[in-house]
Amino acid sequence: MQRISTSMPFENARFNLMQQQSRISNLQNQITGENRIQELRDDPLAAARAVRYESFATRLQRFEQNTLYAQDHFNLTYAHMDSALSIVQRVRELSVMAANGIYTQEDLRNMAIEVNEMLGELVSISNAVGPDGNQLFGGDRAFTEPFRIVEGLVEGGRENMIIRVDYRGAGASRNAEISEGTFVNLDLSGGEAFWAERMQIFSSVNATNYRVSEPGSFFLNGEEIAVTIGDTLPSIVARINDSAAPVIASIDPTTSGLVLRGTGPGYIRAEDGAQGATVLRDLGIIRGNMDTSVTLWDETRSTVSGGSAFDMMIRLRDAMFRGDHEFIGSQGVAGMDMALENMVTRIADIGSRQHRVEVTWNRLNREIPDLQSYIAREVGVNMATAATDLSMMELAHRASLQTTARLLPVSLLDFLR
Repeated sequence: MQRISTSMPFENARFNLMQQQSRISNLQNQITGENRIQELRDDPLAAARAVRYESFATRLQRFEQNTLYAQDHFNLTYAHMDSALSIVQRVRELSVMAANGIYTQEDLRNMAIEVNEMLGELVSISNAVGPDGNQLFGGDRAFTEPFRIVEGLVEGGRENMIIRVDYRGAGASRNAEISEGTFVNLDLSGGEAFWAERMQIFSSVNATNYRVSEPGSFFLNGEEIAVTIGDTLPSIVARINDSAAPVIASIDPTTSGLVLRGTGPGYIRAEDGAQGATVLRDLGIIRGNMDTSVTLWDETRSTVSGGSAFDMMIRLRDAMFRGDHEFIGSQGVAGMDMALENMVTRIADIGSRQHRVEVTWNRLNREIPDLQSYIAREVGVNMATAATDLSMMELAHRASLQTTARLLPVSLLDFLR
């Protein structure tokens, strides 16, 4: 038997009305937020899947932004490299013309002046700054001009001209993640783009009895190579060749010294670690790390060869001023051919990276909408069904209010005690 008090019908009616209001409010929140899961307990499995999908969607959107930045960066780099290629092609044409031997000394001088102007423009391109304020060809030295010019008098010239161009940049090191665990190298360093010959360093220090006295490391083109106590020259050579540095090491059979050769046209940057062993200094490769803007080759104990495109143009210009047809026809034309070939290779490399990024961007633009549909399937609201349900609930709620009002009429006498 259930005991019924005078307030029980009112309390039951109020409770049921509040339940209806709660369900209506919950459905309104679902429609407003376009999310059927207001709390995790509404559908724990769907909520867990949705969280994973949303996390992955956020990463894909970040990858998409990275690919767009990479495309813009490659487009800008390609444009500057294309301009540089036009300059090198023009200088090569002048070298072939000057090598014919049919031009007068005054004609050669005029050609040399044009080559000098082209040289200045090529230096300007190599020191170009991107819209983000970073040096395009500075590698990881984003705010340092990669090439520094040295001016002086040239035989046959009537004013100060560029007599040397020093490279102060570093290797390319900026990478952009364009998909899960996949990176693309953004930069093309000036030591790669504007070089002509393979760089070679021959040490004259006899290292037959050399032993590393303390543990440490040294760097070649940014790649760290560790050494331990007791390492000999053959073991150091093996460590260099096993590393990712674009350098081939060997032992000179004549001097028993260390020999470093680039795997292709490009600048070799060498430095000892900040602490520990001083292997490269001990072997006569460098003089020290005091000036971090340029490698200090130990020219008294080693021979360094391998010039840049600027070196090739300077030699060609000076030969034109001298009227040296033999040099122009041999080393002059050959030097420009090497610079041109390397530049074409680097442009092709930039083009291939750009194409890869475009393919990735297209794939991401297919994956992101698909992922959004997965999320909508898990937590989305069917608007037609929700609108119908909301109308039915509101109708039922109004009917309940009307029925309750008739069953439980309230008058002023109810408030008198």
